[in-house]
Amino acid sequence: MTAIIAKADEFRHLHVRSEPIVLYNVWDAGSAAAVARSGAKAIATGSWSVAAAQGYGDGEEMPLDDVLTLVGRIVRSVDLPVTVDFEGGYAADPGLVTVNVRRLLALGAVGLNFEDQVVNGSGLYPVREQVERLKAVRRAADEAGVRAFINARTDVFLKADPGSDHAVLLDEALLREKAYAEAGADGFFVPGLVDPSLLQTLCERVTLPINVMASDEPERVREFARLGVSRISLGPAPYVAMAAELERRAGSVAGHP
Repeated sequence: MTAIIAKADEFRHLHVRSEPIVLYNVWDAGSAAAVARSGAKAIATGSWSVAAAQGYGDGEEMPLDDVLTLVGRIVRSVDLPVTVDFEGGYAADPGLVTVNVRRLLALGAVGLNFEDQVVNGSGLYPVREQVERLKAVRRAADEAGVRAFINARTDVFLKADPGSDHAVLLDEALLREKAYAEAGADGFFVPGLVDPSLLQTLCERVTLPINVMASDEPERVREFARLGVSRISLGPAPYVAMAAELERRAGSVAGHP
C-alpha cells in the first residue's frame, strides 16, 4: 500500500503548468512495458486503443471485468504510476460508479480519466449530475486511502456539432471546470480544443491542470507548454501507428514463401 501511495503522489507531481508530461497511451501489458523501457515517467491507457486491441469498439463495449483484468496485468508489468482511461465509470448511477472505481484502484492504478459524455447515449451529463458522479469517484479514492489523480474529461468541444464556435463553448467548459474542481477533480481534460488562443485563455482562467489530446511533435509540445498546458495525451495515435506498421510489414511479405 505504501508503494501505491508513493506512486499516486509521484504521478500528481508530474502535472506542472507549462511543463507538460507527454503520455503515450497504451493498450496492454506489452505496450506498457515498451513505453516504460523508453524512460517514460508514467503509463496511461487509452480506452479506444484498449478496446480496439481486443476487438471491441470504444464506448464501454469491452466488459468491465475484462478491462479490469487487463489493467491488473499492466500494473504488474511496470514499476511506474498507472492511470486508466475509465470512460464514464461503466455506470450512470453514482453508487455503481463508486463500486467500479473501488475495483479499479484495488488493482494499483493511481489515476483515472472520467468523462462527462453520456456513454451509449446522447450529449453530456448535466453539470449537476456529473458533479454527483465525480463526487462518487472521489469518495471511492478517499475510501481506498489513495490520492488518486482524477482527470475530469469534458467532451464539450469533442462532441460539438461541426462548425460550432469553440469560443462560445469556452464558457460552458469554464463552468464545468469550476464545478468539477469543487467536486474533487484534480485535472481537466479538453479533447477537441485545439485553438491556441482559446486554449491559453482556458489555462489562464482555471485552477486545475489542463490536459489536451495532441501529437508528440516537439514543436507542438513546446507550443502547448507556452500556452500553459500540464499534460498531453496521444490518445489512439500510438495504437493506430503500430497497427499500420504491422499491416505494412505483413503486406511486404504476403504471398512469399
